[in-house]
Amino acid sequence: MQLFFNSELSQDKDQIQFSKEESKHIIKVLRKSIGDILHITNGKGVLFTSEIIIADQKKCVSKITSSEIKPKRNYNLHLAVAPTKMNDRFEWFLEKATEIGIDSITPIFCENSERRIIKTERYEKILLSAMKQSLNCYLPILNDPINYKNFIAQKHDGLLYVAHCEESNRKSLKQELKPKQNVIILIGPEGDFSIKEIDLAIQSDYIPVTLGDTRLRTETAAIVACHSVAFVNE
Repeated sequence: MQLFFNSELSQDKDQIQFSKEESKHIIKVLRKSIGDILHITNGKGVLFTSEIIIADQKKCVSKITSSEIKPKRNYNLHLAVAPTKMNDRFEWFLEKATEIGIDSITPIFCENSERRIIKTERYEKILLSAMKQSLNCYLPILNDPINYKNFIAQKHDGLLYVAHCEESNRKSLKQELKPKQNVIILIGPEGDFSIKEIDLAIQSDYIPVTLGDTRLRTETAAIVACHSVAFVNE
């Protein structure tokens, strides 16, 4: 199955007209024709089945034949991650986290952050592509980048964790996680969180955790955290 995306599609609509770019892809590249079946999601959990009624490279139109709401995961995962110095590593994280299962991502700027430029439009395209590739009907939310202290000051519900590398009293994330819970995990930059940032998180009820015995890159740590939550909820 190949999954297409249209954010404006709702269950009260009976047909969809694809953009010129996507119409060309469907008709010329994929060689679809009248009567062929297309599967579409709006990124909000609804999977639509449709049949092509106009097979034109400039204006492909399909008729909605059925729709179903796909069940959400029994947990909600929000990762607040410091963007990596090398942008392609953060993009890799976005792709793989979407494939594994994540609900929200917030880029955070920390004391040791080396990157403070966020390519929001490009990041959103990566999330969308990964959602379609993994046949997931829920598009992760990419929040606006925010200063670390401002993020900590926000009200967050669920299990709160800050992953860091300092040799201090840390608990194992895998042992601390509980199934069917909302989870927020803070992942720091290449230089890790500063002592002040760690203390600030702990004062705000974040539990300090370790992700294992080895020192991980930022993007690797984020993926390990993401997979740990998914594993606990299997």
